[in-house]
Amino acid sequence: MAELKVRLGKLEMKNPVMTASGTFGYGLEFQDFVPLDQIGGIIVKGTTLHAREGNDYPRMAETPQGMLNCVGLQNKGVDYFCEHIYPQIKDIDTRMIVNVSGNTPEDYAECAARINALENIPAIELNISCPNVKEGGMAFGVTCAGAAQVVKAVRERYHKTMIVKLSPNVTNVADIARAVEDEGADSVSLINTLMGMAIDIEKRQSLLSINTGGLSGPAVKPIALRMVWQVAKAVKIPVVGLGGIMNATDAIEFMMAGATAIQIGTANFIDPAVTIKVKEGIEKWLGNHGCQSVTEIIGALKG
Repeated sequence: MAELKVRLGKLEMKNPVMTASGTFGYGLEFQDFVPLDQIGGIIVKGTTLHAREGNDYPRMAETPQGMLNCVGLQNKGVDYFCEHIYPQIKDIDTRMIVNVSGNTPEDYAECAARINALENIPAIELNISCPNVKEGGMAFGVTCAGAAQVVKAVRERYHKTMIVKLSPNVTNVADIARAVEDEGADSVSLINTLMGMAIDIEKRQSLLSINTGGLSGPAVKPIALRMVWQVAKAVKIPVVGLGGIMNATDAIEFMMAGATAIQIGTANFIDPAVTIKVKEGIEKWLGNHGCQSVTEIIGALKG
């Protein structure tokens, strides 16, 4: 059998298949459907310094080849996570990673610092696509300066592996990737959702409470694949690819485009065991093509 281990900086994972934040809960919700210890890494739902109620309902809508969501990072805050969730997940035999969000660089840094103290959380994924309240609602992740500012603040207080999740709603995602690399990111993950909307023409209303939401699912895959390819050529740190991955073929495409690991998101809602099926599919493909290690296909795209 081919070797499936990969590394994101100092973080070694048993295989390259991860779950995307917000689609797999805290992992516990899926333990009746899939052996969690066979997944390479589980990225738990977005966590913020203070509790957030999220947006009003409706906040999810189905679209052709995808879905829209505007959940709004509903969570009970980092202290609740540390006291109540961490004890339940700390002994799961895989890499448990916390997605961190915030409104200001100080919020991000304080939240990350509290997670830094948790022994069995070896990494965070920094979501820099959230509203920057101090600058009129602009997301940090859409400018090099904004992205760098958050990563720098977190790097000063967080000392384990930091994966920075990039927004696709930018002109040049490679520039943003280089900016966060320069400030100490150990890895980047992309793409986050694309901004979209859907309308009920009978009610003449948006299908979402705040009108717009993030588009995910198969529809975004070609865009995500292109951006992963661009970023992998632009930075020296490992890239994690996500966006519309539904099966092993999709995952292998992302790895050939330069991703060291991949995340599965929307597909978890369709098939709760998809992560294991993708892992087994990658393993089978590697065997059929005479590969000794999954690392042989990372960036293997010709031309």
